[in-house]
Amino acid sequence: MKRPEILRSIRFRLTVVYSTLLFALAALTLAVIYLAVAQSTSPQPVTERTAKVFNDNRQYLGTMTVAEVSQIEAAVNYNTLQNLRTYSLLALGGLFVASLGIGWVLSGRVLRPVGAIARTAREIQATDLNRRIRLHGPRDELRDLADTIDSMLDRLDHAFQAQRQLIDDASHELRSPLAIIRTHLDATLTAADATDDERTRAVAVVDRATIRMSSLVEDLLATARRNADAHNDTELDLTTVAHEAGEESFLPERPLHLRYRTAGGLPMTGDADGLRRAAGNLLSNAVRLAPTGSTVTLGTGRTGSWLWLAVTDQGPGIAADDLPRVFDRFWRGADGNGSARQRRTGLGLAIVRQIVESHGGQVKAFSVLGVGSTFVMWLPTPGRTGGEPVPDVNPLP
Repeated sequence: MKRPEILRSIRFRLTVVYSTLLFALAALTLAVIYLAVAQSTSPQPVTERTAKVFNDNRQYLGTMTVAEVSQIEAAVNYNTLQNLRTYSLLALGGLFVASLGIGWVLSGRVLRPVGAIARTAREIQATDLNRRIRLHGPRDELRDLADTIDSMLDRLDHAFQAQRQLIDDASHELRSPLAIIRTHLDATLTAADATDDERTRAVAVVDRATIRMSSLVEDLLATARRNADAHNDTELDLTTVAHEAGEESFLPERPLHLRYRTAGGLPMTGDADGLRRAAGNLLSNAVRLAPTGSTVTLGTGRTGSWLWLAVTDQGPGIAADDLPRVFDRFWRGADGNGSARQRRTGLGLAIVRQIVESHGGQVKAFSVLGVGSTFVMWLPTPGRTGGEPVPDVNPLP
């Protein structure tokens, strides 16, 4: 048989505990008082005796009940002890009932914050995480629990907002190449009167749109993997990672030069594949912006308790107002002619920041219009305990 819900509640159990403890303490106190009185007074009932009564002339008048003075005192004490026991039992009964009420009220007050937490949790939906508990009162364990849940909700809200923003941005970015492909399929490739030249141009446009979509999907997958923390940290050398990235990612379609300014012996613990991808994204960004015949510099080094990997190009540079946004998702600056690059996904530098921050580091950008830009990955050295801020300097001036 299932017990009533009230009997299964924490409040009922706390009430039972409170009332039981209070009743036990009161009963113990009264028992000690009763025993102390009993031991100090030696109570006992009166032992009745009969005595003959005579008048002054020695005439017999009859009999009467008599007792000694000590026995009368003992009898008074006995009756007092009996009354004490009776009233004590009555007081214990009343105290038990009162303790149940007091325990119920006190447990309700103690559990009131828990009720607030439960109500707020029931009102929170996956699509609306704006509600917070914001518990007031003393800084006790329940207040700490409520603050912890509020902090967790803040993180969840931020994560859901970032996820929605990513989905919205990705949908927007995919809409353009899909529209281009659909337009050329309908207008040219499936048209019976289209010429061979028109079909060739349409195929080239569709191919570029497909490449752009593939690049965007790969960047989205890379972002999802970093968000899922699906990476393995190993012992590595940052300079080795830099050279591997240079060999794999510096593939310019026009004459460019790659110069290394690396320092040897930069051990650290991290995800080699992720760091290599981050360095490759910086190099791909530099290749895209660097003028024909210019030099791209890839360097590594150590400053204090920070390791750094930097890529410098001689491109058009970035305006000071745009520098804080260069690592945002889907942000695109303008090229040297002032037009946005159409074949970029806008996720390359955002992935760099994500990878570096997952290693406990930071990314920085330095740029001068008409001179070039430097992108720096600052990574903590092994065993770093904190304290020293990330240097705000360009290590490859």
